[in-house]
Amino acid sequence: MGKEISDGGDDAGAAPSAEAWLGAVALIGFILVATAQASNQILARGLAGSVPPFALAFFRWSIVAIGLAPIAFAEIRAGRVPLGKNIWPILAAGFMGMFLCGGPVYAAGISTTAIHIALIMALSPVTVLMISAVLGIEHVGPLQWLGTALALAGALLIISGGHPETLFALETAAGDGLVVIAMLGWSGYTLLQSRAAPKASLLARMSLFAGAGALFSLPQALIEMWTTPAQVFSTKAVSAYVFAGIVPGLLAYAGFAWLGGKFGSVRTSLVLYLGPIASALLSFAILGEPPKLIHLLGGVLILGGVWASLRK
Repeated sequence: MGKEISDGGDDAGAAPSAEAWLGAVALIGFILVATAQASNQILARGLAGSVPPFALAFFRWSIVAIGLAPIAFAEIRAGRVPLGKNIWPILAAGFMGMFLCGGPVYAAGISTTAIHIALIMALSPVTVLMISAVLGIEHVGPLQWLGTALALAGALLIISGGHPETLFALETAAGDGLVVIAMLGWSGYTLLQSRAAPKASLLARMSLFAGAGALFSLPQALIEMWTTPAQVFSTKAVSAYVFAGIVPGLLAYAGFAWLGGKFGSVRTSLVLYLGPIASALLSFAILGEPPKLIHLLGGVLILGGVWASLRK
């Protein structure tokens, strides 16, 4: 009897240890993925136009498409990706999620900060909710509408810098306006991406979407190659292409897929809340651009609004 009691005690002590280990893995994974995603915003601001934006987007998405191509080809051969039925959704997802969230974001870094980019992009879930409500895909309750209003108020506060009269100024339109376009594109991509080749894995779909994004970026990239070849093919540019393709590209998407498989899509969506925090810390550490009070206030409104909007 004494042995049975002892064994029971050992099992009880082992369970919390396993849970603690799993929690530590989750926390580290979330931080790494959020940091990898935020590094793209730091790259956009850090390069500040020194590398042509659409060339950067073209090579970034080409690296992602090629790196994940073995997975995509295997699933195409297995019949999980019937291209004939999915070509238009794939192209649409690539246009919205990769093209609109590629060159425009890098161009925006010339006149807006990485923190602005991160906080405006954090509006995407609220935008998806609003589109879903309009299309009748999802019922939106009072708390969700309140969260939407808070998030939009935070975005307006950040974009205007606390001065609403500057919302339509040329500088705002040139920087934050491009990020708003990218955010709207990402929202459309979010709604569409699971409907394009739904039987395929996330990484297989990412390869196809990235290939489409590279294709849409190619015409503008060719113009940049012709007009500014010294910038497009410089050592700095090549380093940026490799970094963008691997860190906020392959590693970020593969890490997100791994987290989704390990912890579920709902828990993995918590990365959304870590993104602006990671961007603010990296922006301060690497670019020397600390967050201002207006960013903190706007960030609280946006993230609080997103939290309220996503609650059932």
